[in-house]
Amino acid sequence: MVKEVEEFRDAKLYKGVHSIDLPEYYTSGHRTCQGCESALVMRDFAKAAGPRTVVTGATGCMYVANTSYMTTPWLIPWMHTQLAAGGASAVGMAAGLRALKRKGKIKDEKINVINFSGDLGAGDEGLGGLSGAMQSDYDLLVIVYDNESAANTDIQASGLTTYGAQTTFSPTGKVHRIMHKRWKKNLAPMIAVGHPNVKYVATAVATFPPMDYMNKVKKALSIGGPTLIHTLDPCPKGWDYHPRYSHDLGELAIKTGIFPVYEIIKGRVIYTYDLRGKKREPVRSYLEKQGRFSHFIDEDYEYIQAKVDEMWDEWEIPGVVPFSAGLKVEK
Repeated sequence: MVKEVEEFRDAKLYKGVHSIDLPEYYTSGHRTCQGCESALVMRDFAKAAGPRTVVTGATGCMYVANTSYMTTPWLIPWMHTQLAAGGASAVGMAAGLRALKRKGKIKDEKINVINFSGDLGAGDEGLGGLSGAMQSDYDLLVIVYDNESAANTDIQASGLTTYGAQTTFSPTGKVHRIMHKRWKKNLAPMIAVGHPNVKYVATAVATFPPMDYMNKVKKALSIGGPTLIHTLDPCPKGWDYHPRYSHDLGELAIKTGIFPVYEIIKGRVIYTYDLRGKKREPVRSYLEKQGRFSHFIDEDYEYIQAKVDEMWDEWEIPGVVPFSAGLKVEK
């Protein structure tokens, strides 16, 4: 799209894998699980943002794994904050940098402020702080890494957990086969619709389509103001599958349509992977590869398939607006 290219002409988007910067700013020294997609999300956003970046993050599995005593994988400044304080810490950091520049204490240059918080730290307990950050006028990016659970405290359900998933808060049993009966919270659209000053909101998966996530980070940082990216991060421990299949599950989440990927740029919705009116992979092919859905029977798969089909076939903007509102979607 010509308009999109013009808006992000300063973002220096990656055109191919060989154009990706070689330096690493998230390296060895972490304690993440084998096959952890959230670690890749961290590595890639640091790579895309570059060395003039500061990172703040709320407590979650990625901060338990990345803040071991006397060791860190970060080669850029970072700060660990309380579970619900991700948004507030980003605002404070951005405000501090603005004040230091104004007073001449540091060079007046672009310094990226990125908050990295989980689905619990940004979508549940930290939702108020996230909303407050999106209401600010500071240049900051919040990346919500969503492994659909409170993974640092033994895989409890969160508001973004997929319907029917078995967690330590929603164990399956003989009386109730399905304990988690909430549909996944629509976080990115909540921010886009409720915070009209936000110029850029996106959803992404780290590995598919190639370079898409890293380019979205570049776009978010270049457009200015508070921005948000919501990533879906397959989790071998919490989702119960072999770590080698993390990338496959991320791709399947997109191709089945259960996790729509798009950008909302100044009120324009642009699909990264548009499944409107197209044949989609059956949702069952995604769910049955995860042990957390091993208790499902045919009617459970059919229920989730029907909900996904309804979203793509009947919503005015699939994945964004669950009713008809006369809004326009860019082709």
